[in-house]
Order: sequence, then structure tokens, then C-alpha cells
Amino acid sequence: MRLKILLALSRRPMNANQLSKELNVDYKTVRHHLEVLERNGLVERVGEGYGAIYLVNDLLRRNWDLVEEAARYLGHDSLAR
Repeated sequence: MRLKILLALSRRPMNANQLSKELNVDYKTVRHHLEVLERNGLVERVGEGYGAIYLVNDLLRRNWDLVEEAARYLGHDSLAR
């Protein structure tokens, strides 16, 4: 799920509600994974509350080849950009 979130955010920044709809996953599930990704420095949050937008941070973007490799390893070739 976290990989799917990262891949979706690499295409465009979104809030948790938009991600929930994009990935067809429960909002609370998305929020949980976003919190873990943010805590571990993989995504950044812009704004506060319900409308906060999430985006892939610069360090991860510079090392995006590692995310694509993980996507291929996990069988998500079509998700990698």
C-alpha cells in the first residue's frame, strides 16, 4: 500500500481523500500509511488538517530508481513511471 501511495504521489501531489479515491482504499487506511511515510521522511505534508497535501520529498525523488526497483520486485511494473 505504501508503494502504491508513493507511486500515486509521484504523478501528482494529493490529499488523503484524493488518494483514498484514486487507490480505492479506505480513508483511514490511507491516513495511517501517510503518517508512516511522513514519519520516515519519504513524503512531505503541505498544510494542516483535512485538506493537507502530500508529496514525495526531494531526497526520495532524487533516488526514485530505488522505488521503481521495488515496484518491479513486487510485481508492480505497470505502476512505475
